[in-house]
Amino acid sequence: MIVRTLDEAIAPITDSCVLAVPRDVSGVAMAATRALIRRGVKRLHLVAVPTTSLQGDLLIGAGCVATIETSAVSLGEFGPAPRFTAAATAGSIAIKDATCPAIHAAFQAAEKGVPFMPMRGLIGSDVLAHRPDWKVVDNPFGNDDPIVVLPAIKPDVALFHAPLADRDGNVWIGRDRELAMMAHAAGKTVVTVERLHDGSLLDDPILAAGTLGGFYVEAIALAPKGAWPLALADHYGVDTAHLAEYARLATSAEGFAAYLDRHVHDRRAA
Repeated sequence: MIVRTLDEAIAPITDSCVLAVPRDVSGVAMAATRALIRRGVKRLHLVAVPTTSLQGDLLIGAGCVATIETSAVSLGEFGPAPRFTAAATAGSIAIKDATCPAIHAAFQAAEKGVPFMPMRGLIGSDVLAHRPDWKVVDNPFGNDDPIVVLPAIKPDVALFHAPLADRDGNVWIGRDRELAMMAHAAGKTVVTVERLHDGSLLDDPILAAGTLGGFYVEAIALAPKGAWPLALADHYGVDTAHLAEYARLATSAEGFAAYLDRHVHDRRAA
């Protein structure tokens, strides 16, 4: 049965796995994130597609992440991501700096089943100088035309939250097409959803075009308000008061621990 409990659904996210997560506006699985922290997952290689905020900061602060690959970690209008900043300053996590187009290109390579993707715009940049896994090669079809090739990113698991799924594992992602890219690239995809659809999404002429086929989905869990305190587009907005509280508390290790006790480990709040 592809529809499972939350804890059953996140079982494929094991210690040391490569976990891909989306940007805030694309459906962040925050209920699943809190469940992962409660379970005590360790040594994740977290890949943000292409940025992260509260989700990444929580996982880093809780000691779940060994490496992060991203183009930015920030709480946006609420300031820097405090536990990421503390970990980066202390050197307790490895950081693979990237750009938004570079991360998308690397996922597109995995999606297409090719070992790398060429990309313009990185030559001469500081970020290229710090990524020895990105190579500058000669364009085989041009003269004196160097280009960067990026190795495919093939995550073990992609994790996101969506509005709707059916019992066959089809997931409605609407206009957030990068979620399909993530699922195509990943070995397994785990999705939390607001509600379950009666019948097949693929039989609905309106919903079918925005649906990710269940062939790509390992497990689905029902999690109403599963992106909270972040937003789910067209369904609910960000909880600004909660994010402001987090930004205030998480500036210290003690405050972060208090936040975890209140909003993560206490299942009534989570």
